[in-house]
Amino acid sequence: MTQDILMSNDEPMATNDASRNQLNQHCTAAKSAQGAKLLDVVRQVLEAPSIYVFGELLALPNVQELKDGPHIKYYNTLNLFAYGTYKQYRQQPSEYLELTATMQKKLQHLTIVSLAIKNKCIPYEVLLEELEINNVRHLEDVIIEAIYADIIHGKLFQNNRFLEIDYAQGRDIPPGYTSKIAQTLQQWVDSCNTISNCIDVQITRANFEKAKSLKNKEHIEQEIINLKKVLKTQITENDDSMQVDTRESSSMDVRRKPFKTKSSRLHHAPVDTQLYGANHRPFPAKKPEVPSGSMNYLN
Repeated sequence: MTQDILMSNDEPMATNDASRNQLNQHCTAAKSAQGAKLLDVVRQVLEAPSIYVFGELLALPNVQELKDGPHIKYYNTLNLFAYGTYKQYRQQPSEYLELTATMQKKLQHLTIVSLAIKNKCIPYEVLLEELEINNVRHLEDVIIEAIYADIIHGKLFQNNRFLEIDYAQGRDIPPGYTSKIAQTLQQWVDSCNTISNCIDVQITRANFEKAKSLKNKEHIEQEIINLKKVLKTQITENDDSMQVDTRESSSMDVRRKPFKTKSSRLHHAPVDTQLYGANHRPFPAKKPEVPSGSMNYLN
């Protein structure tokens, strides 16, 4: 059963600095070269396994002169490696130099880079078509070689048959493409400004709603405080009223029910008014004392 393969640049064939140094050396040699020597420099650059950018060499005046002379195929081939793909070469092979196996493999690597720049997940079907490869094992070998060349980093999903790109080296920028890049960047800036304005509107709205909510909260808290004061006042008044009602009720009970004593329930003896006088308040007659041992009781 096939497994997914994670590829990185643990063992690159050459670093970017080394590739840049090699290209600078070839550019220096090409500046003063003419004729066959210049053509030899161009071929060396196309064959070099670690050089994947060609814009500096292509921009040299003596290299630009090749497109108007008998050696236009050298210029077209160098231009193809700078900006084109393997499929473009296969569509019009007569416009270019006959590529060696090393050159074809290098152009296939550059084609993978172009696809990786456009799409981070590349199906095997697209790669097979663009590279004109019929064997999946051969395709995976080409991808692994590109990864070890340090121009892409990614992971092969063999079960799902696609290449996931983590990193891709940039290619040369075609002439006139900078205006398109500037336009794209301007569109991105405009989109950022639009989003920023929307965020500002949302922030303003959120601040307004927050202030409104705080004001409403303060109003509710003040209403609660006022309500508590009213309730407290009503409770105090009710307590005072209940105390007054209790005192009045107690006074009425006292007036309604006279105090009764034990002596009031006894029969009072006749009072001698002549002895004490008519206006003098008589004392109740004393209960006759019964001699001890007597068997007679008062009726």
